[in-house]
Amino acid sequence: MTAEAALQKQIEKYRAMTGEERLKLSFDLHELACAITREGIRHQHPNASSEEVERLLRERIMLAHRL
Repeated sequence: MTAEAALQKQIEKYRAMTGEERLKLSFDLHELACAITREGIRHQHPNASSEEVERLLRERIMLAHRL
């Protein structure tokens, strides 16, 4: 399967989803992105507390909104 065919198949699946399913998927993807980012922050700042990791995560999210 080509990349274009795979993309079209994925788009078809998204279109077949209900609004609720698409919303849940977006929240799940957001949570996954946050979890991955937290791990990156912990790697860059191994001595950071949980509160510091969350603060840095919020800063990165705000930066992304400004871009």
